[in-house]
Amino acid sequence: MIKAGIIGAAGYTAGELFRILLNHPEVEVLFATSNSQEGKTVSSVHMDLLGETDLVFSKYPQQGVDVLFLCGGHGMSSTFLKENPIPSSTKVVDLSRDFRLGPDNQGFVYGLPELNREAIRNADKLANPGCFATCIQLALLPLAKAAKLGKEVHVHAITGSTGAGQKPVSTTHFSWRNNNLSIYKAFSHQHLGEIHQSANQLQPDYQTQINFLPMRGDFPRGIFASTYLEFKEEQEVAEKLYNEYYEPHLFTHVSTQNPHLKQVVNTNKAILYVEKHDNKLLIISMIDNLLKGASGQAVQNMNLMFGLPEEMGLKLKAIAF
Repeated sequence: MIKAGIIGAAGYTAGELFRILLNHPEVEVLFATSNSQEGKTVSSVHMDLLGETDLVFSKYPQQGVDVLFLCGGHGMSSTFLKENPIPSSTKVVDLSRDFRLGPDNQGFVYGLPELNREAIRNADKLANPGCFATCIQLALLPLAKAAKLGKEVHVHAITGSTGAGQKPVSTTHFSWRNNNLSIYKAFSHQHLGEIHQSANQLQPDYQTQINFLPMRGDFPRGIFASTYLEFKEEQEVAEKLYNEYYEPHLFTHVSTQNPHLKQVVNTNKAILYVEKHDNKLLIISMIDNLLKGASGQAVQNMNLMFGLPEEMGLKLKAIAF
């Protein structure tokens, strides 16, 4: 049985992590820490876990674990690891952006299984990808592998309100977000660095400009991205590129029908769809930002790191209607 601990365990991603790990047949969660909720029961914060766990939020304990999940805010993981030396026998999965970008990633492997599966299997320290980054990279990886990323890539992506975290701010509370849309961080979103890094890994001469317009959606969870770029080949060529690239990947599926967001909400799936228009290729990609974009992918990576079946504990059902 894998013994796990969760640091910064009061937020949305930690709540999803609990829900998966408490039902994972090979994992026992030994402790969960939270500076803001110390002494409270986990189920008093993640209220749907009432009856599922008796854990109480605590300070970082001395007891050892096999894997440590870091779910604190950006910047907190690097601080925590400086202040708390981790035994070499403990694997670390970081869900912040602190160690995603090289060359100063301190030995963390970038944890996108569709890109780095074999490196993840051998990793002791793993940087879980960002949610927008995961969704957009999955749209681009087959083209990068075939060296077909051209001069410009255009991306428009909408994310649910949970992507902004649990702490309420002016653009996340219900009365502002409901029946509303807005663009933020146009052309400058922090996940662009991850996307460029992964594209360069597959297409080293890649110098493409990614024109990324992120949008706040009026729904709680999910990311829906539409990407387009110049593409000279036919529809069948695009379909073959995507089907062949993702054939060995259990959670990423290429649809033959124009998909919709509810197909992935509450699952660890990614769904892609390609459609040729004149000299342009449209790629639709979608994930659940809290699962494939965060905690589900973290568990997928943990499974790989411990030699377990990649899908273990992740057979989650979508919201159909």
